[in-house]
Amino acid sequence: MNAKPYGWKLLASEIAVVLVAALFLAPFYFVVANSFKSFAELLADTSGLPKSLDWHNYARAWDVLKFPRALRNSIVITAFSDICMVVVSSLAAYRLLRYPSRTNRILFSLFIASMVVPFQTIMIPLVKVGNWLHFLNSLPGIIFCYTGLGASFTIFLYHGFMKSIPQEIEESALIDGCTPYGIFWRIVFPLLKSMTVTVVVLQSLWMWNDFLLPLLVLQKPQLQTIQLATNSLFGQYMQQWDLALAALVMGIAPILAFFLALQRHIIQGITAGAVKG
Repeated sequence: MNAKPYGWKLLASEIAVVLVAALFLAPFYFVVANSFKSFAELLADTSGLPKSLDWHNYARAWDVLKFPRALRNSIVITAFSDICMVVVSSLAAYRLLRYPSRTNRILFSLFIASMVVPFQTIMIPLVKVGNWLHFLNSLPGIIFCYTGLGASFTIFLYHGFMKSIPQEIEESALIDGCTPYGIFWRIVFPLLKSMTVTVVVLQSLWMWNDFLLPLLVLQKPQLQTIQLATNSLFGQYMQQWDLALAALVMGIAPILAFFLALQRHIIQGITAGAVKG
């Protein structure tokens, strides 16, 4: 294949891409750079580099926010919600796809329709129902809420991905005497690896960074997530930006590392799910 000549159009495109990337990365620069500054230095020069890499803000934020406790809560909520969503949604998608009926088609349509309903329209009824079921101020309660709220999108992804799996494999296993649950867990679910990773990454990004649902459900200080703990630094008469920026960096680091480690599976899973076998 003949390579295209490097012209001014390609150069202009590359410059535009670099500028757009710099625009999106600018907030990360401001957060990281200002997290090393004292409060006075931060107010004096917001855009400049810190005079020295002083970790005092990180140490204070670690103690003031009780960061290990908040980190543990965020990890527990995200991890167990992911597990529940993967198990429930993969089984539901398999049933809806492999056992076609009018009822299943209606159920799948309802799952898809629920994806366009804004959370703000259901948050008050959700809190009332959660209060009746004693789900407020408990980690299992918010895990149950996240599982239900994320089920529609997860079922949609699994449903599309399973269309690319040949049904003849399952029929062969059925002839050999495998049970329906055995077919799913031993044959189908291992083939869902790339989509499962995609689901875990996308839903983890949402739950880790979510602020509104934990604010509504978790009122006790010992149950606060990283976002709720960071919000405590902002009051009516006091805003501790130096500690808040350090807390933001510490809160972003784990989920950013998780995303970078698994990002290649996201495109692979979504593109595979777009192909019908």
